[in-house]
Amino acid sequence: MLDSTTTKKLEDFVYAKPRSIQEIAQLLNKNWRTADRYVKEIEKNFGTISTRTFRGGTRGALKIVFWASMEKISHSVFQERLEEEILRARKKEDFSAFDIFQHVSTKNKVAHIEEKEENTKDLEELFGLLEKTEKQLLIFSGNLSFLYLKHKNKTLFQVIELLVKRNVTIKILCRIDLSGRDNIQKILSLNFKHGKENIEIKHREHPLRAFIIDGKVFRIKEVKEPTGKMGELDKRVFIFYTIKDKEWTEWLSKVFWKMFSASVGADKRLEEMEKIVR
Repeated sequence: MLDSTTTKKLEDFVYAKPRSIQEIAQLLNKNWRTADRYVKEIEKNFGTISTRTFRGGTRGALKIVFWASMEKISHSVFQERLEEEILRARKKEDFSAFDIFQHVSTKNKVAHIEEKEENTKDLEELFGLLEKTEKQLLIFSGNLSFLYLKHKNKTLFQVIELLVKRNVTIKILCRIDLSGRDNIQKILSLNFKHGKENIEIKHREHPLRAFIIDGKVFRIKEVKEPTGKMGELDKRVFIFYTIKDKEWTEWLSKVFWKMFSASVGADKRLEEMEKIVR
């Protein structure tokens, strides 16, 4: 059975360098067919790994598994430009989520504007999406302030804990610094509390505020600040986009993994912070 522990073990093995199915089978102590099935399942559901078959159709065919960020992410001029902008930007003001939204088919997207983040309708949608997560949740965050959002006497932190109990794998990209250290420790405490390693956090300053659920749908938030200029926004607004488009969800997932694989882990950052605090 492919569980979160086996998934992480296989991902870590492939991350080090490309591997053959036979090498993976030996690592997991499984037969070739089972190892191949695990690889296909991770490739399909999580997008963290990819495969290439050499000499296909011959007795000497060789299937190689490699980390997905090694392959080309973007498959259109628009995606390539957006990828460059996201990787270059550091603050949420540096990128507009609408630039993604505009390229998605109308039938696969919805959006709405609110004057505050804690709108009941918005939180009902967000909590509903997250609670349905079955296997993997990828999170682009700033400082994990979303943990304190509350809907019907339940915080988003409690939703995250529910997912940990269900063995959902949670990967987070956010800013890990002294100002947000408590939030980092708070969410990582769930690993210790439940005796699991389901949550992994890495440090990266980026412009996105988004959740990617099971590689099938993503929800992204944009904040527009008042400019003070005549005829422009005179108050802060929040725009929430929900995208259920396979191609664009896969693309954003690959952007996440490209950033995640090149970022520093929370343990290392927190260890160094302790030297400052003492």
